[in-house]
Amino acid sequence: MSTDPGLGTDLDSELADMVSAIAVSAEKGTSFNGRKTNGVRNGQPQRLRLTDRTLSLQERESYQRSSRLARRPTIESKRVSISDSQDCVQLNQYKLKTEIGKGSYGVVKLAYNEDDDKYYAMKVVSKKKMMKQCGFPRRPPPRGTQMAQGDQAKILGPLNRVYQEIAILKKLDHLNIVRLVEVLDDPSDDNLHMAFELMQKGPVMEVPSENPFTEEQAHFYFRDIVLGIEYLHYQKIIHRDIKPSNLLLGDDGHIKIADFGVSNEFEGSDALLSSTAGTPAFMAPETLTDDYQIFSGKALDVWAMGVTLYCFVFGKCPFIDEYILALHNKIRNKHVVFPETPTISEDLKDLVLRMLEKDPEQRMTIPDIKVHPWVTKGGTDPLPLEEEHCTVVEVTEEEVQNSVKLVPSLSAVILVKSMLRKRSFGNPFECPGKTERSMSAPENLLMGSWLFRSSVRKNSSDGSREGELEDLQEDEASP
Repeated sequence: MSTDPGLGTDLDSELADMVSAIAVSAEKGTSFNGRKTNGVRNGQPQRLRLTDRTLSLQERESYQRSSRLARRPTIESKRVSISDSQDCVQLNQYKLKTEIGKGSYGVVKLAYNEDDDKYYAMKVVSKKKMMKQCGFPRRPPPRGTQMAQGDQAKILGPLNRVYQEIAILKKLDHLNIVRLVEVLDDPSDDNLHMAFELMQKGPVMEVPSENPFTEEQAHFYFRDIVLGIEYLHYQKIIHRDIKPSNLLLGDDGHIKIADFGVSNEFEGSDALLSSTAGTPAFMAPETLTDDYQIFSGKALDVWAMGVTLYCFVFGKCPFIDEYILALHNKIRNKHVVFPETPTISEDLKDLVLRMLEKDPEQRMTIPDIKVHPWVTKGGTDPLPLEEEHCTVVEVTEEEVQNSVKLVPSLSAVILVKSMLRKRSFGNPFECPGKTERSMSAPENLLMGSWLFRSSVRKNSSDGSREGELEDLQEDEASP
């Protein structure tokens, strides 16, 4: 090998060119401009003025502008490089900082993206923990009964439900739906990472609450929920777990619907379901019977919206009991009772009662809700029409392919530099006299022009890990 002093500079230049050719730059997503409001001030919901929601035409223009924007696909990164620093964990271009949430399978951390200088909420779940903590499967339907439309062909485990959630979120793009920005899922790493747009104010309400919303505040937030659910149903998705803790408050004061872990996709005009899912206090009565039956998915979401609206104005659920069987009995048989305080309007009572109709055939539908006098303020403040804020989301194969970002690990960079120094693209770990390549040999490295497979992995004593670099493969399309 030449000892020319200038060779190092040439190699570095070649190395930079090669690494840039390996890396596939993902197009950054853009967020839609949120609508401005005075609904939140200093982190606390404030009493809204009657004029805050009278600009329906402007809102419609906002929805129409957003529907014309090209959809930015979710970035999917299959190669993850993780290293520890003094104050954070570096995960590709993200710096994971403080913990802002916690669940049974993982945590949510504040993540700073160095590429776009923005903060995100990074959901980190342990694949092994999800597999170990798999709960008891639900009771299967009676023998001889066909699976209802919209139900799963088989019982999904916790990890499969996460992948189902990802598949659903990748399709969604709406002002009132939380946006999944990137998925980082390295097959060699136990953790699955999902980067969401950051909703700094968190859930719109914690239930029970001693400080429920005023009727005006509830009206403001409920309209966002209606539009979000209408969009989901337009995309043929049933949420199945609408409740205040899954409604996140953005900086603009508007609600975005989150958590699609138990959602269902369907074909046709409605989902026909037969399994129970969601939070007990928000479940519809038709799902709590002992007999096997099929029920409407859209009607389930409307019932949960009614319970949520009740929580907004009274700070508690309409049916409460510490024992699950007693709670089910109340949901099925007890009538809705309105507390004496706070006092609410007759229009609001009518809306809640019609949404909490125990017979799903008689229950209100989303189109009915949108024209209800309480929602529209007697027709003076109509909501945008479905066609004004709902468009079918389509993602081309080219967009999916370009959404995958390959981040070369340190071991791969060292390997490339070694091969450049030797002026050879052969296997640097092969024995000199060996002419055949063994596909089963340990530490086998295969190299093409710009795509290669590497099994080099570093496990240092300080706990830092470098991701493996494998063949870049296009993910299968979402169902």
